[in-house]
Amino acid sequence: MCQLLGMNANTPTDVMFSFTGFASRAEEHKDGFGIAFFEDKGVRLFVDSHSARESPVAEMVRRYPIKSENIVAHIRKATQGRVALENTHPFIRELWGRYWVFAHNGDLKGYQPRLHGAFRPVGATDSERAFCWLMQELAKAHASVPSIEETSATLAELLPQVAGHGVFNAMLSNGQALWAHCSTQLHHIVRQHPFSRASLQDDDVSIDFAEHTSPRDRVAVVVTEPLTRDETWSAFAPGEIRTFVAGAPFMHG
Repeated sequence: MCQLLGMNANTPTDVMFSFTGFASRAEEHKDGFGIAFFEDKGVRLFVDSHSARESPVAEMVRRYPIKSENIVAHIRKATQGRVALENTHPFIRELWGRYWVFAHNGDLKGYQPRLHGAFRPVGATDSERAFCWLMQELAKAHASVPSIEETSATLAELLPQVAGHGVFNAMLSNGQALWAHCSTQLHHIVRQHPFSRASLQDDDVSIDFAEHTSPRDRVAVVVTEPLTRDETWSAFAPGEIRTFVAGAPFMHG
């Protein structure tokens, strides 16, 4: 299956430590990669249909220390749709004058939702079809950008409908928050003061976060499988949806 990585922070943050560990998993998941960085309402989107281990685009991203409050990344192992740029996550759409970014890990069987609005897939993946349907239904449910709480409530109704068609581990962000849905496997961690040292699970790389942060910084990282071996990650329950705002789980209502 594919690998997902999401980050939500209370201040623009460098994701390169996590991306290094994430990209090392591209040996088994070699059908493309992508990463989207929000900068206010703008998005820097880098995608390539080559493995993140070999891609010059991935190498450029590693050398380009972009800082962002919301990041969504994906390493693809193709299940539906050929290996091609148009089938590479994350996908991006505009709604209510904001960009929305989406990535999916899983396989939706026979999933052909009725799409009748402005959102149509460019590629041939079940993932992009699901994203288009979510955008369509969000647009029907709200007249303008809803609050984070309202968006979370609507997604709590919509995401299980997609998950009913198969495995649907997914991440969505509009630059204000990060929403994550688990079908089978997702984990998250919140890093905040006092910061400590961490070592990657899949690479011989360590970092002392205290040297690169201030006491006010806080960042939540969501990933398919834990990236580090010396931190405590929290596993999602199957069917669970978590919302992250300013580097922490968002408490509803």
